[in-house]
Amino acid sequence: MDKKLIKGAFIVNEGETLKGDVYIEDKHIKAVVYEGESVTFDHKDYEIIPADGLYLLPGVIDDQVHFRDPGLTYKADIHSETRAAAAGGVTSFMDMPNTIPNVLTQEILEEKYKLAGEKSLINYSFYMGASNDNLEEILKTDPETVCGIKVFMGSSTGNMLVDDDKTLEGIFAGAPTLVAVHCEDEKTIKVNAARILDNFGENAPTRVHPMIRTAEACFLSSSKAVKLAKKYNTRLHVLHLSTAREMDLFDNTLPPEQKKITAEVCVHHLWFSDEDYDEKGNFIKWNPAIKSITDRDELFEALKDGRIDVVATDHAPHTLEEKERPYFKAPSGGPMVQHSLTAMLEFYHQERLTLEEVVTLMCHNPALVFGIRNRGFIRKGYFADLVLVDLDSPWKVEKKNILYKCEWSPMEGISFGSKVRKTFVNGHLVFDEGNIDESIKGERLLFNRN
Repeated sequence: MDKKLIKGAFIVNEGETLKGDVYIEDKHIKAVVYEGESVTFDHKDYEIIPADGLYLLPGVIDDQVHFRDPGLTYKADIHSETRAAAAGGVTSFMDMPNTIPNVLTQEILEEKYKLAGEKSLINYSFYMGASNDNLEEILKTDPETVCGIKVFMGSSTGNMLVDDDKTLEGIFAGAPTLVAVHCEDEKTIKVNAARILDNFGENAPTRVHPMIRTAEACFLSSSKAVKLAKKYNTRLHVLHLSTAREMDLFDNTLPPEQKKITAEVCVHHLWFSDEDYDEKGNFIKWNPAIKSITDRDELFEALKDGRIDVVATDHAPHTLEEKERPYFKAPSGGPMVQHSLTAMLEFYHQERLTLEEVVTLMCHNPALVFGIRNRGFIRKGYFADLVLVDLDSPWKVEKKNILYKCEWSPMEGISFGSKVRKTFVNGHLVFDEGNIDESIKGERLLFNRN
């Protein structure tokens, strides 16, 4: 039996930070013993991992990534991106269905799970995709083994824009599990794009992006999704919110596990604003667009007061060559899983968030929102998905330390005050002071659904 003892860490868990030890046996946490408490079992044969001065967090659960596998593996793949994720303290991910082929049948969905079982260094789940004509397949989705159903209520890759009202009604009425939505109104975007093209021509600067993918486009779509969810009592999760106006759609009177409608924001919408387009250009071109400082500030307020439940990445790599194209020809999206936790910890250093809030938003709440079985907390009997972090270890993001297959990051040149030291997945040390154990394989996430 593999036994480890993480000794003397500051354990950040369930709203408090206390010094203590965590005992691991094989995949699970055997015990959490805080300073001053006694151990009631024999612990002499545990491998001791000294953690004095370090902070132990539950592993980050990222509910929105695009690892590009299968079909787009020249940009990224499950193996390359889970290496980067492990280095960033991410121990579980949920991947989107707009790969090639699009995940529009249960058979294709299971093929992705098989692929992850062979390639993923961390734990995994995959969304079932929706289109205007695959409702029958959607209704077959197993709520205990699949994280959710992804609906693009805005432009997407391939045949995945759901803009037929009858189909949307059918999905919201009959979905057997959580429905996650990308909300931008396609008609508004097309009108805006035509106007910007007329005004600026083919060489439009990237700063026009939020003028095309406007706050209005977001609100029209997200308010429609919320209305449908309330009509059909659907379990709805709204992804990558980006505007102040949308915050009025969400409630903070219930804990996330009791809400029927939950909300997510991504790291890049918290880190950047429209003032950064002139410097960063297409490297911060995401959909929905990064918007104003006012929008960003309101997203922070919603994080603090509970209207937003989850922080994720929308990790979506493209090659450097693709991102260096003119604005209208450059794809949207960028990599973030290696840097999401350290970026959020920077908000702790800036006194914008507490350590406990970072853990709640990136670890506890994703587990609660999706009903993930026995993960997201440092608790006896839970899987030992854990991260040791040094909060006083400055470093800079540079080409030489970027692990994404695309070999670039929108965070390049930025200095962080915290560093991930070790990442454990199901009790296995997958990332250790810069070294990655390629032999480790993650497990399929399972869900408790009401």
